[in-house]
Amino acid sequence: MLKILLPTFMLVPTIWLAPAKWLWPTTLLHSFMIALISLTWLINLSEVGWSSLSPYLATDPLSSPLLVLTCWLLPLMILASQNHTATDPINRQRMYITLLTSLQFFLILAFGATEVIMFYIMFEATLIPTLILITRWGNQTERLNAGTYFLFYTLAGSLPLLVALLLLQNTAGSLSFLTLSYSTPFQLLSYGDKLWWAACLLAFLVKMPLYGVHLWLPKAHVEAPVAGSMILAAVLLKLGGYGMMRMLTIFEPSTEKMSYPFIIFALWGVIMTGSICLRQTDLKSLIAYSSVSHMGLVIGGILIQTPWSFTGALILMIAHGLTSSALFCLANTNYERTHSRTMVLARGLQMALPLMTTWWFISSLANLALPPLPNLMGELMIISSLFNWSWWTLALTGAGTLITAGYSLYMFLMTQRGPLPMHITALEPSHSREHLLMALHLLPLGLLILKPELIWGWTA
Repeated sequence: MLKILLPTFMLVPTIWLAPAKWLWPTTLLHSFMIALISLTWLINLSEVGWSSLSPYLATDPLSSPLLVLTCWLLPLMILASQNHTATDPINRQRMYITLLTSLQFFLILAFGATEVIMFYIMFEATLIPTLILITRWGNQTERLNAGTYFLFYTLAGSLPLLVALLLLQNTAGSLSFLTLSYSTPFQLLSYGDKLWWAACLLAFLVKMPLYGVHLWLPKAHVEAPVAGSMILAAVLLKLGGYGMMRMLTIFEPSTEKMSYPFIIFALWGVIMTGSICLRQTDLKSLIAYSSVSHMGLVIGGILIQTPWSFTGALILMIAHGLTSSALFCLANTNYERTHSRTMVLARGLQMALPLMTTWWFISSLANLALPPLPNLMGELMIISSLFNWSWWTLALTGAGTLITAGYSLYMFLMTQRGPLPMHITALEPSHSREHLLMALHLLPLGLLILKPELIWGWTA
């Protein structure tokens, strides 16, 4: 674990001491080396599932794919942000990369934590760099409003979680993930117990976000700079799913009756947010709402607690992380050229940038779960396990997949096809930096088809 944590930590002095002209190449190379070393976490040879064990940090088949995704995203965020921050003073650029690095540091500690309280502290710590990124480097004036939403939604959800964890410490006597899953599952008898169950999951449901407490997400995504959107969509939403998977193994399986309303909200959210996507005018907002829709499926899968649904949820989380991050990068390349996120104003870009259209096409297909991509594998596993649990869910998930296909097609046609508008006279050509960025998003997605057991989680 330290072989990743120490280089990540040492990235900070590198950022501040590197000469100005070498700032971006050195940080990119350094973070890319960390990302390549982190791939060793995927090799898990232990019998018990836990590996890289130390008193406070460990990896297991559930956390290692998320850890690798976290490390993989830092070089990609640095690649994507270089043009966005080019006009800033050099110290501000250094600060920007430092915030991204601190996010990676906190996220590794969160996903690797064996103690629940350490996980909670790191879960909260990721809030601060993200908030600074949104409120300082966002594009529009509404960014302060978005930051307020983001902060208060997350805090309102996670304060009950802290109280619930302290109660858990009192009753179980331990807060270690290593021992909690082997302790006697908790029976939820009184109303207080049921409230405690809800408090344990509420913070993660807000983070995911569950439909109904999702309003902070589109605001935060639309206002954040490109790196903020990427890390938010790819990793920070996954903190919620990871926390739910970890906490649900502690409760008695009979708690499924408690999760009915949440499953209904999540599946209803799949349809509602998908329908919202169909009439979006703002490109980033559309991608943000599609994230809510995909995470609704993940919440449903996690809450019914079957091996299949857990596996499907983890696969979909990883696949969605790469896909939505790629879509946000593409939206940013459009924004850097046309200076507008409104889709009607910049359409027909296939005429001007044909190679970019290829990336748009592949990403849109990945977003609507094209076979044989992992997106489809995750969605199919979740939908079939939900169907097995109650066949009424097929109406909701089936409608959800249809709507997903609809808005993905709408997004692609709106931005790429049609006549090039008259007001777009001179477009910058696409840079090799952007093609590299897209390739590094979509190649892992394609390679996971060949060895999907890396992201199967516990069932592997």
